[in-house]
Amino acid sequence: MSLSLYAHPFSSYCQKVLVALYENATPFEWRPLTPETPQSMRELAELWPIRRFPVLVDDGRAVIEATIIIEYLDLFHPGPVRLISSDPRAALDVRWMDRFFDNYVSTPQQKIVFDCMRPDHERDPRGVADARAMLDTSYGILDRLMSAREWAAGDAFTLADCAAAPFLFYADWTHRIGDAYPNVIAYRKRLLARPSFARAVDEARPYRRLFPPGAPDRD
Repeated sequence: MSLSLYAHPFSSYCQKVLVALYENATPFEWRPLTPETPQSMRELAELWPIRRFPVLVDDGRAVIEATIIIEYLDLFHPGPVRLISSDPRAALDVRWMDRFFDNYVSTPQQKIVFDCMRPDHERDPRGVADARAMLDTSYGILDRLMSAREWAAGDAFTLADCAAAPFLFYADWTHRIGDAYPNVIAYRKRLLARPSFARAVDEARPYRRLFPPGAPDRD
């Protein structure tokens, strides 16, 4: 098998890539990064000394960063679900929404989570408040966008939805998407019902105890 994925099933960025793989039933070998598989982490460190994941390996070639991995899959291992439009203008919309979810949903969400992992004397309440404010702003922007869309960039499921699925999933756990954002709530439900993401969510269930703020008893 030519494709190997170094990933942890509970990681949002790993789930982003898993959704893309599952959408097209792309065969790959799991190289799970868990305490039970120290060899995989050693291999990851050799491939990418920064040790961030996911990392995809295709016949010895390491492909790094979730967005780039999905772009790579769309180019070299395409399936029936094309995740980036062949129309350059439409592709810009897809890439913009992917950046939106990465920068304005995932980044502030992770700021809150990482703060929970710090000792009390190292907490950053101002930074957490700013992150929560950013999430509220992002929810508002997304709610307006999704009032006329089924998926993030229009009518088709794309790279942007691969990003949205795990990032909105964990964002709602971290800073609840309130009733003021009904279109975001409805979009998140559509993502959870998508078989590719539902599979990723189910595979990650055994690790919910690892969520620093405490995983809610839902989803």
